Amino acid sequence: MSTALPPIEVLPRDLAAYRTGNTGIDYVHRFESGRPGPHVMINGLTHGNEFCGMVAVCHLLDSGVRPKIGTLTLSFANVAAYETFDAAQPFESRLITHNLNRIWSSAWLDGAEDSVELRRAREMRPAVAEAEHILDIHSTSQDVVPFWVYPAFARNAAVASALPRPGVHLVMPAGLGSGTPLIQHGAHSGAEGPGAALVVECGQHFKQATADLAVEVALDFLGHFGLIEREVKPAPTPPRRFELLRTHVIQNASFAFTRPVIGFETFAEGELIATDGPIEIRALCDDCTIFMPARTAIVGREGVYLTKPLA
Repeated sequence: MSTALPPIEVLPRDLAAYRTGNTGIDYVHRFESGRPGPHVMINGLTHGNEFCGMVAVCHLLDSGVRPKIGTLTLSFANVAAYETFDAAQPFESRLITHNLNRIWSSAWLDGAEDSVELRRAREMRPAVAEAEHILDIHSTSQDVVPFWVYPAFARNAAVASALPRPGVHLVMPAGLGSGTPLIQHGAHSGAEGPGAALVVECGQHFKQATADLAVEVALDFLGHFGLIEREVKPAPTPPRRFELLRTHVIQNASFAFTRPVIGFETFAEGELIATDGPIEIRALCDDCTIFMPARTAIVGREGVYLTKPLA
């Protein structure tokens, strides 16, 4: 596992000017065209150190983007975690107590437990529930190619495939297996959901290229649904698609991979990928491809996603 700190090309900016929106929810802004059309939500900072979403949402707000049809909601999610950023410990501001992208179930939101993230999810719940289409902008700790993540519903695949980038899709037939993400909140969790709800992983957290891609994907998403004038064409080559088979949550501080990994490494069926105390994590198929390997072993957090390539 790597503990070396990456270069930080994008730094946080003061978001105080965006706190008071027009929805009654801090850091949530809504713009209505007055014309029929879809309700699209662009969300950033579900994790506090994933700056590309902040850059994209700030760009849309600062440049005065307004929908020509339908409704546009722009939001910053975990600003509290974002404000704790320390360049000497850049991965620590991901969250404060809970992973804000794993607590969008009724069990968590209606439960008795309390935290900064739970309070924020409860505040944002109406805005998320009202959105027809959602783009939740994320980034990765390791420097890997960007990719989409979405539940295996045709409506999600159709939108991801209609956009020119990224060219890799991670499809979840049974969800994450480690909690409920924002894109599966409420009606978006079922096959008859109101519209597409996608995560885009734009690249390594602190790279300028990651922030640049987030802006382009956000604009493509809005152009696809007709909220802005923008020509959007699918990529000329089919995407590389992977199916999530299992999410392993770390149970022991001794969790370790058998070799250095950053993501997208492949393993033969049965090959040992990692150990977690006495637990062996082995490849579930030939060409088993790993996503999102943990940089450091933190008990209770995700250690690795096991996937298989799809034709």
